[in-house]
Amino acid sequence: MWRVVAADVVAGVRYVSHNTLALLGLLAVTLVVFMAGKAELRYTMEARALGWLMERAAERTTASAAPESNDMLLAMAEPEAIARATALDPAELNRQQATLVNWISRRYSVAQEPVSRLVQESWAVGKKVGIEPTLILAVMAIESGFNPFAQSHVGAQGLMQVMTGIHHDKYELFGGRRAAFDPVTNLRVGVQVLQDCIRRAGSLEAGLKYYVGAANLATDGGYGAKVLAEQAYLRDVVAGRKVAFNAPLPQASTVVVQAPAPAVAVPHSAAVVPDAAASATPAGHGLMPIPAAAPAAPAASDPLPVLRRPEQVAMARS
Repeated sequence: MWRVVAADVVAGVRYVSHNTLALLGLLAVTLVVFMAGKAELRYTMEARALGWLMERAAERTTASAAPESNDMLLAMAEPEAIARATALDPAELNRQQATLVNWISRRYSVAQEPVSRLVQESWAVGKKVGIEPTLILAVMAIESGFNPFAQSHVGAQGLMQVMTGIHHDKYELFGGRRAAFDPVTNLRVGVQVLQDCIRRAGSLEAGLKYYVGAANLATDGGYGAKVLAEQAYLRDVVAGRKVAFNAPLPQASTVVVQAPAPAVAVPHSAAVVPDAAASATPAGHGLMPIPAAAPAAPAASDPLPVLRRPEQVAMARS
């Protein structure tokens, strides 16, 4: 009788094993088909796998190194340095934000962890001040390409290229002007300046013109169009639509004005510029006065029209 029992047990194990292997094969095929249609998920998993392999390689290299090679680094060890890092695990974001992080990371060749922190902050600050997070991120993209150490030749600094000298009082709330190079602080100050510009100008498009410092010019040289186009891409990504990482932006146009025009050059990010024509409307801190009239375009016979603002030269060449 025991032979019959043993035979039944063996047959049962064989049956269960056969069906289990079939089920595992079916699950593997389903997973492969699913991954083939999810480029973002596939890229994330590949990035994590590559990161894990690189960490393992670094650990092996460290373990094989001579003990004395770590003496200097050990002497400078600072475990609390992690608190200064502007970084966040993308896994802590929701699906839409994580997808946006992946797209920005690939479009601008920046790491996902710091971008995740900026996306998180954009959502938090945008909710407080009533500005779409995608607009905040679009301004950062066009202004600095997500480079927190960027600086223009007229003194605009950081992610959102805020004029530190003009808005020094805002940075005092964060410890001083050097806080302009802290990405989160620069984002917060930049959003405040952007909100002031939009409120004073009366519309988003006019506010962007103020923000770039072109309120006294006929146009902003295509700056606003670039920001709004980038925001449209970001909205599409958040909505789950596919957007190419190299999606183009509108070409910048050159702004020309008459050579004898008396207006003073306008610093970047909506600096205060006194204007006799606008003396009836006092300008608030960090905002452009509302121009009385736009400067006239040069006639066809005018010799060598002059670019009013240095930033427009860079925009025309980009």
